[in-house]
Amino acid sequence: MSEDSKSKRVNSYQDLIVWQRSIELVMEIYNLTMSFPNTETFGLTSQMRRAAVSIPSNIAEGRYRGSTKDFKYFLRIAYGSGAELETQLIIAQKLSLSTNKNFIKAESLLSEVMRMLHTMIVKFNN
Repeated sequence: MSEDSKSKRVNSYQDLIVWQRSIELVMEIYNLTMSFPNTETFGLTSQMRRAAVSIPSNIAEGRYRGSTKDFKYFLRIAYGSGAELETQLIIAQKLSLSTNKNFIKAESLLSEVMRMLHTMIVKFNN
């Protein structure tokens, strides 16, 4: 095995770019929801944070379950959490809970993570 292929091998879920980007997404969602009104603490703020945290958590759990079947199952759960978060971002925008510019980075990161998850799920199906 060449040195390049050794360095590209995934040893941990933390080596996965999709996990790394989803952690960035969690940080961005926490930053975004800090600007929401206090009346949303137990509403959208809590739901959005849980959905965001669910994405890297399920990637990590699936990776360590040991089988491809389990990994694919948990990637689908992460993908579902991404769809949930996407919906919540739309609702938060429509309710004007923050400025539109504050949503841009979160939406961009979520879109990137969703594309990566979709690609991984499709590859496991082939």
